Formats: sequence, structure tokens, C-alpha cells
Amino acid sequence: MMYKIFFIVILGFCLTSVATAQVCVECHKKVTPNIVNDWQLGAHSKNGVNCEVCHGEEHKSTQDVAKVRIPTPATCSTCHQTEVEQYHDGKHAKAWAAMKAMPTAHWQPMTLMEGMKGCGGCHKIGVKTEAEIKDLKKQGAGFGLASCDACHTRHTFSLEEARQPQACQTCHMGFDHPHWEMYSSSKHGVRYLLKQAKALPDTTPAPTCQTCHMQEGNHAVRTAWGFLAVRLPLPDDKQWADDRATILKALGVLTPDGKPTGRLDVVKAADVARLTQEDWQKERDKMIKTCNQCHSANFAFEELGKGDQMIREADHLMAEAIRTVADLYKDGLLKKTKTYSSAFPDVLTFHDAPTVIEQKLFVMFLEHRMRTFQGTFHMNPDYALWYGWSEMQRDLTEIKTIAAELRDKAPKKKK
Repeated sequence: MMYKIFFIVILGFCLTSVATAQVCVECHKKVTPNIVNDWQLGAHSKNGVNCEVCHGEEHKSTQDVAKVRIPTPATCSTCHQTEVEQYHDGKHAKAWAAMKAMPTAHWQPMTLMEGMKGCGGCHKIGVKTEAEIKDLKKQGAGFGLASCDACHTRHTFSLEEARQPQACQTCHMGFDHPHWEMYSSSKHGVRYLLKQAKALPDTTPAPTCQTCHMQEGNHAVRTAWGFLAVRLPLPDDKQWADDRATILKALGVLTPDGKPTGRLDVVKAADVARLTQEDWQKERDKMIKTCNQCHSANFAFEELGKGDQMIREADHLMAEAIRTVADLYKDGLLKKTKTYSSAFPDVLTFHDAPTVIEQKLFVMFLEHRMRTFQGTFHMNPDYALWYGWSEMQRDLTEIKTIAAELRDKAPKKKK
């Protein structure tokens, strides 16, 4: 008897759910037909995941659209718990916090940030606090909360789409991280694009972004060096240790005398750097294992080591440029930055840096240094050299020239 009652209840629920979904579909076929089409194409519709599962049951007509619930990762975790837990362990989940932590983020037009037409357009993939979610809803409907749909485009939420390298292209391109440009013109990317075009057989080995950065479908997405290519502990190589310490000071993570600042906590929270040897080695070992699917482990070890050495070389140029500007602060030829109280340049000030030489320094760090080491790791020699290393050399020359001109124009002190 109990089983009969249970069956009747479940059947009733399913029939009600189907009926509710049908009402949504019939209305939205007229209002937003392509959303309905996307949903019908996807696995959700085929598995009984109807509109109210993600959007709630309160919205029933054009008069109560404001009652639509916008999904968050917590919504997706109801069915995809493992993937959401992995996501929370990785850097994508920290993307919103990393954007908000930038010292001049609040100086930008909010349309670019929280309106998601600039930085927020990609960094929306990160987790938001309850307070931030409420604030976003006050500004509008609170779109961009789901995060998962950044890769699994709504309302199809296709696994196949999210597995393609183009799924990463929207965000991983451009000024400071032209990963798509590097990958798609590298031998790895060319072979995969030729597979997509059916010029190479489906069995041809050709890695995607996900092959290297989401091993076995893991949604954590972490790398050994992190986004900034700085890490702790400092290396045994004294020159490199001094250079990296200088960069950490320009990032505001260390004070000029080498003591940790409050920004170190932000770096930890945003997971943009590896802060222990064990943490770094864990990610490096994962990458060597991935490369070993197509290459010998010795080859992978050697090639990744070349990337490490390019970071070392790039850090030396970067540190010299930073010290050149820092000396101008020290000698009173440049005013201290508004965002960082130390007599040291702040490379996170971006285009808001107040002088040409400081802006040149930020471009050297965020564009050309990034391209030097990212181009090397992505096996793209042209990016590593001409878009990276060569530009860093030119930046350093310009910074030294501007510094010399500032010194020549400065009033001479009487002896």
C-alpha cells in the first residue's frame, strides 16, 4: 500500500511538472523562441529538468517577471555537485573577487565592471557573495550569476560545446592573456582546428585547452605559476630572488623592506599565485603527466623548464624597470601613487597610472611580460619573442629614457 501511495505522489509531481513546463514553453515560444529552442536541444529537457527547477515557480505571467529566480552555482550543484565542488576549488570561482580586488576597479564605469561590458563580462564566472548578489539585483535583474553558463552556454548547456577550445576563446584572448591567439596558432591548436575542419582524422592526437587545464574533466582549472607568474618561496638563485621580490613589491604584496602587506591576503584569496613549493609542484606534476600522453616525460620536463627560465629572464627586465621608477619616487621626481602608500610603483593601477612612465610600466608588466612567458608555455615562439620579450626590451629602453629626461629637467639641488 505504501509503495502505491509513493508511486501516485511521484506520478502526480511529474505530471504537474510537465504541465507547468508546457505552460512556460507555450508562452516563451512567442516571447523568446530561441531560448525555448536551446532548452529543447539540450539534455535538460530530455531529462525532465524543467524551467521551474532553475528559475523557481513564482513567475507565472508577464506581470510578475521580477519573481524569476536567476540561477547560481548552488542551483547547478543540486544535480552537478562534484563539478561545482571542483569549480569552487579553482581559479574561475575566484574571478569576481580578483576583479573587485584591483585597486582602481571602483574608478571604472560600473557598466564595464558590474554591468559586465568590460572586466565583469568575463570575471562574472566567479562566485559572488550574498551581498553582491543583492546589489546586482538592485541594479537590474541580476544576470550573470550562474557562472556555469559562461562555458556551458544557456539554455542548451552543452557538454560538447564546453569541451571545445572555442568555449574558452571569449575570455582568454586580448591584451593581458591572448591565450586563444597563442593556442590557435601553435601546432597544438592548428592540429585541433584541422580536426574540427575534418582535414585530419578524429583519432589524431591534438590537445584542447581543456586537455591541459581541465585534466579528466576537473573543473578546478589551476596552473603551476598562476596568472601572475610569481610564487613563493623565493628561488635559490639570488638574482632571480631579488628580481621577484622587486616585482612582489610593485604588486603591493611586499613592502619596500620586504614585509607582507594586506594584499598578500587578497592574492591568497584570489588563488592567483602558488605560495608553497608543494602547491606549485603538484600542478607541475599534473601538467607533465598530461604532456606525457603525447610526448616523453623528459621532453615535457625540459620544455616546461624553458618556460620557467623565460619567467626568470622576463623578471630581470621587469625588475630593472620597476627599480628605475622606484628611484624616481625615492628622489621626489614622481609623486606617490594614490592606491599604494609606499614609495614604490603600483603595477596594478593599470591605465589609471598618473604619468606616462608609470603607464609604460603597467603595459610592460600586464601585456608584454605576460606574453613572454605565456607564449613560451603555449608553444608559440612568435608570441614569446616579438609580442613579449622584444616589447619588454623596448619598454625598458623607453622607461630609462623617460627617467633620464625627468632627471635632466628636475631643478638642480644646491651643494
